[in-house]
Amino acid sequence: MSDIRHSLLRRDALSAAKEVLYHLDIYFSSQLQSAPLPLVDKGPAELLEEFLFQVPKERGAPAKRLNSLQELQLLEIMCNYFQEQTKDSVRQIIFSSLFSPQGNKADDSRMALLGKLVSMAVAVCRVPVLECAAFWLQRTPAVYCVRLARALVDDYCNLVPGSIQTLKQIFSASPRFCCQFITSVTALYDLSSDDLIPPSDLLELIVSWIFEDPRLILITFLNTPIAANLPIGFLELTPLTGLIRWCVKAPLAYKRKKKASLSNGHPPSKTAKDSAAGDDRDCHQLYSKLHLSVLQVLMMLQGHLTEKNLYGRLGLIPFDHVVPLVEEINRLSDELNPLNASKEIELALDRLAQALQVAMASGALLCTRDDLRTVCSRLPHNNLLQLVISGPVQQPTHGALPPGFYPHIHTPPLGYPAHAAHPALPAHPAHPAHPALPAHPVQTFIPGMTFPYRPIR
Repeated sequence: MSDIRHSLLRRDALSAAKEVLYHLDIYFSSQLQSAPLPLVDKGPAELLEEFLFQVPKERGAPAKRLNSLQELQLLEIMCNYFQEQTKDSVRQIIFSSLFSPQGNKADDSRMALLGKLVSMAVAVCRVPVLECAAFWLQRTPAVYCVRLARALVDDYCNLVPGSIQTLKQIFSASPRFCCQFITSVTALYDLSSDDLIPPSDLLELIVSWIFEDPRLILITFLNTPIAANLPIGFLELTPLTGLIRWCVKAPLAYKRKKKASLSNGHPPSKTAKDSAAGDDRDCHQLYSKLHLSVLQVLMMLQGHLTEKNLYGRLGLIPFDHVVPLVEEINRLSDELNPLNASKEIELALDRLAQALQVAMASGALLCTRDDLRTVCSRLPHNNLLQLVISGPVQQPTHGALPPGFYPHIHTPPLGYPAHAAHPALPAHPAHPAHPALPAHPVQTFIPGMTFPYRPIR
């Protein structure tokens, strides 16, 4: 590698970067012939850091910097390389060696370049780069995935108005990337503060993707070999937990935001007030639409979990994540004062109850009713939630589940007509059960029947 380094030092920055990619391609192509998962040796890693990320090898040496034009040309070189490389295994290992965090001073440069590369890939629809980024998001600690998500949101939601349409178009090009992007975005925007409420353009984008094909959020789960024990500190297999958090916390988070804006001493003008009210109304409708889609995806899960022999063994919605969600709802309810936010609290608890029941019935959430009672004991009273934690009408227990876990409750109990909705599932549009809830968007949805989804194109 020392001979290669001396050769690279005589080149300009861009041709040196291109040469490094060339040598890496040869190196890993030969390595993959003898080992399915070759390790990145110290020599190639040092060449990457010095000639692609401009981190000087000698201590105390000034850091090199590419100007904006050179950086754009470097991104184009990298995009073209991944587009032209025909072997998926080589693409994946090169991408991983380039952008997997190493815990050193090159990581900031590495993450900055990754954000710009993926942003460019979105803009020019470079599918191989997006596919590599999807696998990277799956295999990289969540703290770095969130940084990439923030960079993309800044580029397509904040910097240039209307550019969200460009991001929207990759839905059909790389569904796998869209799934991982949704998972990372829900990890980033957890609604814990007003700054962490997802931008309305981003919310509309994600709801439109999921509503068009709810199976989108299961792509990683359906196409990944899975062990019953998932690694800690990485993104979840699906964005289901994050999306449930969005739907449940949204009424309370938006109420808190409105309360803060009224108490800052500067009351808004009538025009601004009307505009804000309209935006909130649109967002609440989007969350209602998203909530329906999430429940429908949960209803699909039992079949998929059974196919993979994971029913009763893998909880796609970890109970450990439900506990902090319930605590956050309780804290927000106390903060907002039930007298001033009774409708919002009731809506949040209704959505929580619906999500818990369908998740338990489908095997996505593994816990006993006693666990649920203990966790929910401090929440404000809610009739629907009380019904869920008391347990459904008993039916034969699924053989894969230990005693005490929720039984299968997909179909109505005997004696109930097929069209009668279960009390803890969203009411059919023709039979609204809760006037306080916003009307759900119209979709084919009959309890006890499989959701007729369209295949991903």
